[in-house]
Amino acid sequence: MPAPDATGTAELETLGGITRACQQALAAAGVETPALDARLLVAAAMGLSAADFLARPDRCVSEAERRSIDALIRRRCAREPVSRILGAREFFGRSFALSPATLDPRPDSETLIETALAIADGEGWRGRPIRILDVGTGSGCLLVTLLAELPLATGVGTDVSAEALGTAMSNAVMHGVAERATFARHDALDGVVGPFDLVVCNPPYIPSGEIATLAAEVRDYDPLAALDGGADGLDIYRRIIPELRRVAPCGWVVLEVGAGQAEAVAKLLLQACGKTRQGEVLHRTDLGGHIRSVAMRIQL
Repeated sequence: MPAPDATGTAELETLGGITRACQQALAAAGVETPALDARLLVAAAMGLSAADFLARPDRCVSEAERRSIDALIRRRCAREPVSRILGAREFFGRSFALSPATLDPRPDSETLIETALAIADGEGWRGRPIRILDVGTGSGCLLVTLLAELPLATGVGTDVSAEALGTAMSNAVMHGVAERATFARHDALDGVVGPFDLVVCNPPYIPSGEIATLAAEVRDYDPLAALDGGADGLDIYRRIIPELRRVAPCGWVVLEVGAGQAEAVAKLLLQACGKTRQGEVLHRTDLGGHIRSVAMRIQL
């Protein structure tokens, strides 16, 4: 980040001045939200809360603090996401630790939580214990959030990555649900033993040929295994869906889907786990208006 290093003016020695310089450097690097990212990274580098950051724009910045700020801004200019730099991402009102083996949770995935909780209300699950399975748990954000929202529920999170499972357990401990959560190494539903009342999954669904076109923040920093869904993006759905009746007979499944994939995934569900009425499949859209989750009660 050239700007903070290149000047020693009194203006840049203040919190407000160096933040503005950071914003300019990020904007020049093509970062989409330079003002927000500059505020977050400067505050983090200086160990300031949001309130403290806003209260003292004239606060002097030491040379050591400037070096810390510079290091973080350089990482963001290289398009490393702020959440990766800070090591955490907020999801459904809670902070989740990340690791290189975990997908960075995004607001679109909150539609899975909203769908699952709507189903829980309809089924009366808030008042009785249920079992939840989170396939490909990553950071554990889906399972941990659902266990926090449904205090009588227990759950299992699976992943092929031991590092991801460790991160998920750390998040379960952080949010006080570890006693109701189990994390185990499985590939898709291989070796998973039910029964479960609810299965949730945010699988890799990006078509292989589109990986190179993703934003650098995703392409270069999210694990490829959490992104690449095969030639048409549907490989993992074809593996999971035929096994749902075995692990969740008469339960519900909620799947995240990519843009334009809802119809194909719904068809797979109806063929393997349902009857023929399209109305049996529930859809929920994200903030961009795309269908982001597909849900269905599994039929015996």
